[in-house]
Amino acid sequence: MNEKDYYAILGVDKDASTDEIRKAFQSKARKLHPDVNKAPDAEEQFKAVSEAYAVLSDPDKRRRYDAMRSGSAFSTPGSYQGGPTQGDPFSSSPFGWGFPFSDMGYARRSERRSRSYNPRAGADVSFQVDMDDETARKGTRRGVTYQRYAPCEACEGRGSVRAEHAETCPTCHGTGRIGVDLSGIFGLGVMEMECPECEGTGKVVSDPCDVCGGSGRVLTATELVVDIPAGSHDGDVVRVKGMGNAGTNGREAGDFVCRVGVPSERLTRQQTSGFRLVGFGLPFALLGAFTGTLSSMAVFLVIVLGLGLYFAFAGGIRHSSRWWRNALASLGNGAVEGVILALFMAMMFSCTAGRASFGGPGYGYVSG
Repeated sequence: MNEKDYYAILGVDKDASTDEIRKAFQSKARKLHPDVNKAPDAEEQFKAVSEAYAVLSDPDKRRRYDAMRSGSAFSTPGSYQGGPTQGDPFSSSPFGWGFPFSDMGYARRSERRSRSYNPRAGADVSFQVDMDDETARKGTRRGVTYQRYAPCEACEGRGSVRAEHAETCPTCHGTGRIGVDLSGIFGLGVMEMECPECEGTGKVVSDPCDVCGGSGRVLTATELVVDIPAGSHDGDVVRVKGMGNAGTNGREAGDFVCRVGVPSERLTRQQTSGFRLVGFGLPFALLGAFTGTLSSMAVFLVIVLGLGLYFAFAGGIRHSSRWWRNALASLGNGAVEGVILALFMAMMFSCTAGRASFGGPGYGYVSG
Protein backbone atom coordinates (compact mmCIF):
# COMPACT_ATOMS: atom_id res chain seq x y z
CA MET A 1 0.00 0.00 0.00
CA ASN A 2 1.26 3.49 -0.85
CA GLU A 3 1.63 5.31 2.47
CA LYS A 4 2.62 8.68 1.02
CA ASP A 5 0.10 11.47 1.51
CA TYR A 6 0.12 13.05 -1.93
CA TYR A 7 -2.50 15.60 -0.92
CA ALA A 8 -0.29 16.82 1.93
CA ILE A 9 2.76 16.93 -0.36
CA LEU A 10 0.93 19.27 -2.74
CA GLY A 11 -0.79 21.11 0.09
CA VAL A 12 -4.33 20.54 -1.19
CA ASP A 13 -7.49 19.10 0.30
CA LYS A 14 -8.50 15.54 -0.62
CA ASP A 15 -11.56 16.97 -2.38
CA ALA A 16 -9.49 19.42 -4.44
CA SER A 17 -10.40 19.84 -8.09
CA THR A 18 -8.04 19.01 -10.94
CA ASP A 19 -7.43 22.72 -11.54
CA GLU A 20 -6.54 23.29 -7.86
CA ILE A 21 -4.12 20.36 -7.97
CA ARG A 22 -2.50 21.69 -11.14
CA LYS A 23 -2.05 25.17 -9.66
CA ALA A 24 -0.59 23.76 -6.44
CA PHE A 25 1.91 21.67 -8.39
CA GLN A 26 2.74 24.62 -10.63
CA SER A 27 3.55 26.77 -7.63
CA LYS A 28 5.66 24.18 -5.81
CA ALA A 29 7.49 23.05 -8.94
CA ARG A 30 8.71 26.59 -9.62
CA LYS A 31 10.00 26.95 -6.05
CA LEU A 32 11.61 23.51 -5.76
CA HIS A 33 13.13 23.10 -9.21
CA PRO A 34 16.82 22.14 -8.76
CA ASP A 35 17.90 24.88 -11.17
CA VAL A 36 16.25 27.49 -8.95
CA ASN A 37 16.38 26.07 -5.43
CA LYS A 38 19.88 25.11 -4.28
CA ALA A 39 18.79 23.59 -0.95
CA PRO A 40 20.23 20.08 -0.36
CA ASP A 41 16.79 18.47 -0.23
CA ALA A 42 15.22 20.52 -3.04
CA GLU A 43 15.65 17.80 -5.64
CA GLU A 44 14.06 15.15 -3.43
CA GLN A 45 11.15 17.45 -2.64
CA PHE A 46 10.75 18.26 -6.31
CA LYS A 47 10.59 14.56 -7.18
CA ALA A 48 8.04 13.96 -4.43
CA VAL A 49 5.88 16.83 -5.72
CA SER A 50 6.16 15.51 -9.29
CA GLU A 51 5.20 12.01 -8.16
CA ALA A 52 2.20 13.36 -6.24
CA TYR A 53 1.01 15.35 -9.24
CA ALA A 54 1.51 12.38 -11.57
CA VAL A 55 -0.98 10.40 -9.48
CA LEU A 56 -3.53 13.05 -8.49
CA SER A 57 -3.77 14.62 -11.96
CA ASP A 58 -4.82 11.32 -13.50
CA PRO A 59 -8.43 10.39 -12.59
CA ASP A 60 -7.83 6.63 -12.73
CA LYS A 61 -4.62 6.74 -10.72
CA ARG A 62 -6.20 9.09 -8.20
CA ARG A 63 -9.17 6.76 -7.81
CA ARG A 64 -6.88 3.79 -7.17
CA TYR A 65 -4.75 5.81 -4.77
CA ASP A 66 -7.79 6.96 -2.79
CA ALA A 67 -9.05 3.40 -2.67
CA MET A 68 -5.73 2.12 -1.34
CA ARG A 69 -5.62 4.83 1.31
CA SER A 70 -9.10 3.95 2.49
CA GLY A 71 -8.31 0.25 2.58
CA SER A 72 -10.95 -0.60 0.00
CA ALA A 73 -11.34 -4.28 -0.73
CA PHE A 74 -11.45 -3.44 -4.42
CA SER A 75 -8.06 -1.78 -4.50
CA THR A 76 -5.00 -3.70 -5.59
CA PRO A 77 -1.86 -3.08 -3.53
CA GLY A 78 0.92 -2.03 -5.83
CA SER A 79 -1.40 -1.34 -8.75
CA TYR A 80 0.21 2.08 -9.05
CA GLN A 81 3.96 2.01 -9.38
CA GLY A 82 6.12 5.08 -9.59
CA GLY A 83 8.75 5.40 -12.23
CA PRO A 84 8.26 6.83 -15.69
CA THR A 85 7.66 4.43 -18.50
CA GLN A 86 9.71 4.84 -21.61
CA GLY A 87 6.70 5.71 -23.75
CA ASP A 88 5.75 9.15 -24.97
CA PRO A 89 4.32 11.18 -22.08
CA PHE A 90 3.16 14.10 -24.14
CA SER A 91 0.34 12.95 -26.38
CA SER A 92 -1.62 16.01 -25.30
CA SER A 93 -1.00 19.45 -23.87
CA PRO A 94 1.62 19.79 -21.15
CA PHE A 95 1.41 21.45 -17.79
CA GLY A 96 -0.41 24.70 -17.55
CA TRP A 97 -3.16 23.61 -19.92
CA GLY A 98 -3.73 20.02 -18.89
CA PHE A 99 -0.79 17.90 -17.79
CA PRO A 100 -0.01 14.74 -19.71
CA PHE A 101 0.63 11.79 -17.43
CA SER A 102 -0.99 8.98 -19.38
CA ASP A 103 0.15 5.72 -17.82
CA MET A 104 3.19 7.12 -16.10
CA GLY A 105 4.36 8.32 -12.76
CA TYR A 106 7.55 9.56 -11.20
CA ALA A 107 9.65 7.92 -8.53
CA ARG A 108 13.17 8.01 -7.15
CA ARG A 109 14.04 4.58 -8.44
CA SER A 110 14.72 3.89 -12.10
CA GLU A 111 12.70 1.48 -14.16
CA ARG A 112 14.60 -1.73 -14.80
CA ARG A 113 12.13 -3.85 -16.72
CA SER A 114 14.66 -4.56 -19.49
CA ARG A 115 17.97 -3.33 -20.79
CA SER A 116 16.87 -3.07 -24.39
CA TYR A 117 18.95 -0.81 -26.62
CA ASN A 118 16.32 0.95 -28.69
CA PRO A 119 17.38 4.39 -30.02
CA ARG A 120 14.33 6.45 -30.96
CA ALA A 121 13.94 10.14 -31.71
CA GLY A 122 12.10 12.11 -29.03
CA ALA A 123 8.53 13.24 -29.54
CA ASP A 124 7.45 16.87 -29.70
CA VAL A 125 5.89 18.57 -26.69
CA SER A 126 2.97 20.76 -27.69
CA PHE A 127 0.40 22.96 -25.99
CA GLN A 128 -1.72 25.98 -26.74
CA VAL A 129 -1.44 29.52 -25.40
CA ASP A 130 -4.64 31.56 -25.65
CA MET A 131 -4.53 35.36 -25.85
CA ASP A 132 -6.69 38.28 -26.88
CA ASP A 133 -6.56 40.18 -30.18
CA GLU A 134 -4.39 43.00 -28.87
CA THR A 135 -1.76 40.68 -27.41
CA ALA A 136 -1.64 38.63 -30.61
CA ARG A 137 -1.28 41.81 -32.66
CA LYS A 138 1.62 43.18 -30.59
CA GLY A 139 3.31 39.87 -29.77
CA THR A 140 4.33 38.67 -26.33
CA ARG A 141 6.71 36.52 -24.30
CA ARG A 142 5.33 33.70 -22.20
CA GLY A 143 7.19 31.73 -19.54
CA VAL A 144 6.26 28.06 -19.45
CA THR A 145 7.10 25.37 -16.90
CA TYR A 146 6.47 21.88 -18.23
CA GLN A 147 7.65 18.31 -17.77
CA ARG A 148 9.52 16.38 -20.41
CA TYR A 149 12.06 13.64 -20.84
CA ALA A 150 15.54 15.21 -20.75
CA PRO A 151 18.90 13.56 -21.46
CA CYS A 152 20.26 11.75 -18.43
CA GLU A 153 23.24 13.68 -17.07
CA ALA A 154 24.76 10.63 -15.40
CA CYS A 155 25.28 8.74 -18.66
CA GLU A 156 25.08 11.75 -21.04
CA GLY A 157 22.02 10.25 -22.70
CA ARG A 158 23.67 7.01 -23.84
CA GLY A 159 21.98 4.73 -21.32
CA SER A 160 25.29 3.30 -20.11
CA VAL A 161 27.85 5.00 -17.87
CA ARG A 162 30.96 3.03 -18.77
CA ALA A 163 30.25 1.12 -22.00
CA GLU A 164 30.55 3.06 -25.24
CA HIS A 165 28.51 0.73 -27.43
CA ALA A 166 25.57 -1.64 -27.12
CA GLU A 167 26.20 -5.36 -27.23
CA THR A 168 24.44 -8.23 -28.96
CA CYS A 169 21.60 -9.66 -26.91
CA PRO A 170 22.83 -12.87 -25.23
CA THR A 171 19.33 -14.35 -25.17
CA CYS A 172 18.38 -14.16 -28.86
CA HIS A 173 21.92 -13.67 -30.23
CA GLY A 174 20.89 -10.54 -32.09
CA THR A 175 17.83 -11.88 -33.92
CA GLY A 176 15.27 -10.18 -31.68
CA ARG A 177 13.20 -13.38 -31.61
CA ILE A 178 13.30 -16.52 -29.52
CA GLY A 179 11.67 -19.92 -29.91
CA VAL A 180 9.60 -21.42 -27.12
CA ASP A 181 9.11 -25.19 -27.24
CA LEU A 182 5.44 -25.98 -26.59
CA SER A 183 5.54 -29.54 -27.86
CA GLY A 184 4.45 -30.84 -24.50
CA ILE A 185 1.30 -28.69 -24.54
CA PHE A 186 -1.15 -30.33 -26.94
CA GLY A 187 1.66 -30.77 -29.47
CA LEU A 188 1.84 -27.09 -30.44
CA GLY A 189 5.50 -27.33 -31.42
CA VAL A 190 7.91 -24.38 -31.29
CA MET A 191 6.37 -20.92 -31.09
CA GLU A 192 8.41 -17.87 -32.04
CA MET A 193 8.06 -14.73 -29.92
CA GLU A 194 9.75 -11.40 -29.31
CA CYS A 195 12.82 -11.58 -27.12
CA PRO A 196 11.90 -10.22 -23.68
CA GLU A 197 15.43 -9.06 -22.88
CA CYS A 198 16.09 -6.82 -25.89
CA GLU A 199 12.39 -6.28 -26.77
CA GLY A 200 13.02 -7.30 -30.37
CA THR A 201 15.93 -4.95 -31.13
CA GLY A 202 18.66 -7.59 -30.96
CA LYS A 203 20.86 -5.32 -28.85
CA VAL A 204 21.08 -4.55 -25.15
CA VAL A 205 22.78 -1.91 -23.03
CA SER A 206 25.75 -3.72 -21.52
CA ASP A 207 25.99 -1.52 -18.42
CA PRO A 208 22.60 0.15 -17.76
CA CYS A 209 22.75 3.51 -16.01
CA ASP A 210 21.38 3.42 -12.45
CA VAL A 211 19.68 6.80 -12.91
CA CYS A 212 17.76 6.32 -16.17
CA GLY A 213 17.60 2.52 -16.26
CA GLY A 214 19.36 2.35 -19.62
CA SER A 215 17.00 4.55 -21.65
CA GLY A 216 19.30 7.57 -21.62
CA ARG A 217 16.62 10.00 -20.45
CA VAL A 218 14.83 11.01 -17.27
CA LEU A 219 11.62 12.86 -16.49
CA THR A 220 12.21 16.40 -15.30
CA ALA A 221 10.66 19.87 -15.23
CA THR A 222 11.87 22.50 -17.67
CA GLU A 223 11.32 26.24 -17.77
CA LEU A 224 11.20 27.97 -21.13
CA VAL A 225 10.41 31.46 -22.41
CA VAL A 226 8.52 31.43 -25.71
CA ASP A 227 8.56 34.48 -27.98
CA ILE A 228 5.25 34.81 -29.81
CA PRO A 229 5.79 37.20 -32.74
CA ALA A 230 3.65 40.22 -33.48
CA GLY A 231 0.82 39.66 -35.92
CA SER A 232 0.12 36.10 -34.77
CA HIS A 233 -3.25 34.52 -35.44
CA ASP A 234 -5.26 31.62 -34.15
CA GLY A 235 -3.64 28.35 -35.19
CA ASP A 236 -0.13 29.74 -35.73
CA VAL A 237 2.74 27.61 -34.43
CA VAL A 238 5.99 28.63 -32.74
CA ARG A 239 8.63 25.88 -32.51
CA VAL A 240 11.61 25.79 -30.17
CA LYS A 241 13.99 23.23 -31.59
CA GLY A 242 15.34 20.51 -29.32
CA MET A 243 13.22 21.40 -26.28
CA GLY A 244 10.77 18.51 -26.61
CA ASN A 245 11.30 15.00 -25.28
CA ALA A 246 14.83 13.66 -25.46
CA GLY A 247 15.33 10.60 -27.61
CA THR A 248 16.29 7.24 -26.14
CA ASN A 249 19.89 6.05 -26.12
CA GLY A 250 21.34 9.27 -27.51
CA ARG A 251 18.91 10.01 -30.32
CA GLU A 252 17.85 13.57 -31.10
CA ALA A 253 15.21 15.40 -29.08
CA GLY A 254 11.86 16.57 -30.37
CA ASP A 255 10.72 20.20 -30.49
CA PHE A 256 8.65 22.30 -28.13
CA VAL A 257 5.59 23.33 -30.16
CA CYS A 258 3.58 26.34 -28.97
CA ARG A 259 0.22 26.71 -30.66
CA VAL A 260 -1.21 30.21 -30.63
CA GLY A 261 -4.88 30.48 -29.74
CA VAL A 262 -6.95 33.62 -30.33
CA PRO A 263 -10.52 32.72 -29.28
CA SER A 264 -12.01 35.83 -30.90
CA GLU A 265 -10.78 34.61 -34.31
CA ARG A 266 -12.13 31.13 -33.79
CA LEU A 267 -15.61 29.98 -34.78
CA THR A 268 -17.56 28.07 -32.20
CA ARG A 269 -18.93 24.67 -33.16
CA GLN A 270 -22.39 26.21 -33.49
CA GLN A 271 -21.13 28.99 -35.77
CA THR A 272 -19.22 26.51 -37.92
CA SER A 273 -22.35 24.38 -38.31
CA GLY A 274 -24.37 27.48 -39.15
CA PHE A 275 -22.11 28.58 -42.00
CA ARG A 276 -21.93 25.05 -43.35
CA LEU A 277 -25.73 24.92 -43.40
CA VAL A 278 -25.92 28.23 -45.27
CA GLY A 279 -23.31 27.04 -47.75
CA PHE A 280 -25.17 23.75 -48.15
CA GLY A 281 -28.45 25.50 -48.96
CA LEU A 282 -27.15 28.00 -51.54
CA PRO A 283 -26.61 25.47 -54.40
CA PHE A 284 -30.19 24.26 -53.97
CA ALA A 285 -31.46 27.83 -54.20
CA LEU A 286 -29.56 28.25 -57.48
CA LEU A 287 -30.81 24.88 -58.74
CA GLY A 288 -34.39 25.87 -57.96
CA ALA A 289 -33.96 29.23 -59.73
CA PHE A 290 -32.58 27.64 -62.92
CA THR A 291 -35.06 24.77 -63.08
CA GLY A 292 -38.10 26.77 -62.04
CA THR A 293 -38.68 24.59 -58.98
CA LEU A 294 -37.80 27.19 -56.37
CA SER A 295 -41.33 27.20 -54.98
CA SER A 296 -41.23 23.45 -54.36
CA MET A 297 -37.98 23.89 -52.41
CA ALA A 298 -39.21 26.83 -50.38
CA VAL A 299 -39.85 24.94 -47.15
CA PHE A 300 -36.51 23.13 -47.34
CA LEU A 301 -34.59 26.33 -48.08
CA VAL A 302 -36.31 28.34 -45.36
CA ILE A 303 -35.46 25.70 -42.75
CA VAL A 304 -31.83 25.16 -43.85
CA LEU A 305 -30.94 28.81 -44.48
CA GLY A 306 -32.91 30.06 -41.48
CA LEU A 307 -31.24 27.68 -39.05
CA GLY A 308 -27.86 28.31 -40.63
CA LEU A 309 -28.10 32.08 -40.29
CA TYR A 310 -29.40 31.79 -36.72
CA PHE A 311 -26.50 29.55 -35.63
CA ALA A 312 -23.91 31.60 -37.53
CA PHE A 313 -24.86 35.01 -36.14
CA ALA A 314 -26.31 34.17 -32.74
CA GLY A 315 -23.29 35.89 -31.18
CA GLY A 316 -23.48 39.01 -33.36
CA ILE A 317 -21.95 40.09 -36.65
CA ARG A 318 -19.06 42.25 -35.47
CA HIS A 319 -15.97 40.11 -35.70
CA SER A 320 -12.36 40.33 -36.82
CA SER A 321 -11.29 39.82 -40.42
CA ARG A 322 -9.71 36.47 -39.52
CA TRP A 323 -13.01 35.33 -38.04
CA TRP A 324 -14.77 36.20 -41.30
CA ARG A 325 -12.08 34.36 -43.25
CA ASN A 326 -12.72 31.24 -41.18
CA ALA A 327 -16.46 31.75 -41.66
CA LEU A 328 -16.04 31.87 -45.44
CA ALA A 329 -14.00 28.67 -45.31
CA SER A 330 -16.83 26.91 -43.45
CA LEU A 331 -19.33 28.38 -45.91
CA GLY A 332 -17.26 27.00 -48.79
CA ASN A 333 -17.08 23.54 -47.25
CA GLY A 334 -20.83 23.46 -46.91
CA ALA A 335 -21.28 24.73 -50.48
CA VAL A 336 -19.11 21.92 -51.85
CA GLU A 337 -21.30 19.34 -50.12
CA GLY A 338 -24.42 21.11 -51.38
CA VAL A 339 -23.15 21.29 -54.97
CA ILE A 340 -22.47 17.55 -55.04
CA LEU A 341 -25.95 16.69 -53.82
CA ALA A 342 -27.58 19.38 -56.01
CA LEU A 343 -25.85 18.06 -59.15
CA PHE A 344 -26.96 14.55 -58.30
CA MET A 345 -30.55 15.75 -57.92
CA ALA A 346 -30.31 17.71 -61.17
CA MET A 347 -29.21 14.60 -63.04
CA MET A 348 -32.03 12.62 -61.48
CA PHE A 349 -34.48 15.35 -62.46
CA SER A 350 -33.11 15.37 -66.01
CA CYS A 351 -33.41 11.59 -66.37
CA THR A 352 -36.97 11.64 -65.00
CA ALA A 353 -37.99 14.46 -67.35
CA GLY A 354 -36.47 12.67 -70.35
CA ARG A 355 -38.27 9.45 -69.50
CA ALA A 356 -41.60 11.24 -69.20
CA SER A 357 -41.20 12.98 -72.58
CA PHE A 358 -40.69 9.73 -74.45
CA GLY A 359 -43.19 7.71 -72.48
CA GLY A 360 -42.60 4.68 -70.34
CA PRO A 361 -42.67 1.00 -71.34
CA GLY A 362 -45.91 -0.05 -72.89
CA TYR A 363 -46.74 3.38 -74.24
CA GLY A 364 -46.24 4.53 -77.81
CA TYR A 365 -47.11 7.36 -80.14
CA VAL A 366 -50.49 7.22 -81.95
CA SER A 367 -50.27 8.29 -85.58
CA GLY A 368 -52.95 10.47 -87.06
